[in-house]
Amino acid sequence: MHDVVIVGAGPTGLWLAGELRLGGASVVVLETRPRRDENSKALTIHPRTIEILDCRGAAGPFLEEGIRIPNGHFGGLSDRMDFSALDTPYPFTLALPQARTEELLEQRAADMGATVRRGCQVVGLAAEGVELADGEVVAGRYVVGCDGTRSVVREAAGIEFPGTDATTWGWLGDVVLDDPPVRGFASVTGPLGGLMVVPLPSGVHRIVGGDPATNRPEWPGDLTLDELRATVKAIAGTDFGLRDPKWLSRFGNATRQAAAYRSGTVLLAGDAAHMHFPTGGVGMNVGIQDAHNLGWKLAAVVTGRADDSLLDTYHSERHPVGADLLRHTRAQTALMTAYSPEGQALRAVVSGLIATAPDMSQQLAERLSGLDVDYGKGRRVPDDGTLFTRLRSGRPVETAFGLVRPDGHLA
Repeated sequence: MHDVVIVGAGPTGLWLAGELRLGGASVVVLETRPRRDENSKALTIHPRTIEILDCRGAAGPFLEEGIRIPNGHFGGLSDRMDFSALDTPYPFTLALPQARTEELLEQRAADMGATVRRGCQVVGLAAEGVELADGEVVAGRYVVGCDGTRSVVREAAGIEFPGTDATTWGWLGDVVLDDPPVRGFASVTGPLGGLMVVPLPSGVHRIVGGDPATNRPEWPGDLTLDELRATVKAIAGTDFGLRDPKWLSRFGNATRQAAAYRSGTVLLAGDAAHMHFPTGGVGMNVGIQDAHNLGWKLAAVVTGRADDSLLDTYHSERHPVGADLLRHTRAQTALMTAYSPEGQALRAVVSGLIATAPDMSQQLAERLSGLDVDYGKGRRVPDDGTLFTRLRSGRPVETAFGLVRPDGHLA
């Protein structure tokens, strides 16, 4: 029997597997997909997540391969938040495809002794662990659902997932551009819609955006290349010579959160616990941060170093973070889909405030980056030049601030 069975080998599940192994727990990760999905939903790694990677000595490859972006957008506004004022060694985001992030995290988890099994479709919970589609029962003392917004684990545990259905739809295309933006990146917004162009490896660009035609609750149908080309040209005045799509997709703003992150020996993390419009690129980051909070606690419990009640703090600390994530992304969605003259005026006013009110810009940047998280007993402790290195053991450390937990917060 394993100490922990993790369902889902996305970034959340893979980081959790490494954290559990660091704490001495035995762990197996079960993934339905026979191979890694090369279509990357997430591209952005935020400052707090880079700090977390550094706290475990894992940041190097990400810093070497990721494209550093020194600012961020709020709701697609033209005036961007300056990250240089953030109290972190990493005042930037990294642009790196999720497929590569998963590859790096899976390698780390495997090197630490975690087992990752692919082609394993979990169909429900068993008396001890989970049941697979072929009837096999994979035994574990605890089960963690990191299996996305349609989580089988969450449903089998009877955990409610209240929220709202989609009322608007975004679109994206990973395509080749014959005439890409001069600086690689581009952002265009107006009454006909908004879009961003982001360079990806291997000569591909991602074009992502929304427009009034898809600002409705009805599913607009699968995205076609002709539709993408026409929409991009209407918004930007050019289609950038887009061709040869690698991936075309739509996504909605359905917004939900699990009523509980724990039900006995079953826990949830990442998209299994919260779903939202992917504005700001925060979803993967909050998922990894969920796993970081849960990992050391669950490892301490299964190895006998802590009482089972420690796991209750996972819900009490991370559920409010998820709720704030939903408020934040809903607010940004409202701005991004404000296509009317009044909406455009609102966008201009808020964008101007970000440009002229440094305190407002910094507060938004701290929220977006994950650096403002407060668990009630203490905020994240900033690095003093040695703290992140000292936390690499995954155990609490004493500092001038007091006892700092393995997730970098005051105990």
